[in-house]
Amino acid sequence: MKIRKKTVLNIALMALILSFFVTPLGDYSKVLLNKWFSFSPEVTKEINRGQIKDYDWKLKDANWNFFNFKKSKGRVVFINFWRSWNIPSEAEVESIQKLYDDYKGKIDFYIITNEEREPVEKFMEEHGFTFPVTYSIVGDPMPVDGSKPPRSYLLDKEGRIVISKEGVADWDNDKVKAILDDLIAK
Repeated sequence: MKIRKKTVLNIALMALILSFFVTPLGDYSKVLLNKWFSFSPEVTKEINRGQIKDYDWKLKDANWNFFNFKKSKGRVVFINFWRSWNIPSEAEVESIQKLYDDYKGKIDFYIITNEEREPVEKFMEEHGFTFPVTYSIVGDPMPVDGSKPPRSYLLDKEGRIVISKEGVADWDNDKVKAILDDLIAK
């Protein structure tokens, strides 16, 4: 029985498509595609900016010690809700790490998950990320919506929401850095 060239190509194409859905190669490809199609987030026009009404928000740090978001009142704040198992979240955290490397100490970073520590610590170690992980307290009220990660916010010193981005974004670019520099200088 002779197999035609077209049949072999069809089988190879089907195997490639199947591998995209059921193998680690597929996960890597999905992360890469999300990165390619992530763009700089849009800045909210000043007239349309929401305001954080209450800074009383309990969170946990990487050591599971409780702290309050109030410590960031009067500071520029970057908030990102993510999950280690979520492919769009994984696609954007590399750009968040780069932003953190450039702005740590200048603004407050809250990279927030509601997961247990073990999978998060494993994910951080595997990828070499050093940004501070913050853990939300499930059921506790939050001043912003983090129900559908990835979801990010950039707050100015008065608590106004300068950027509100649902989905993957590229945070390591000149546009975002110019906005941050301007907010820090005010």
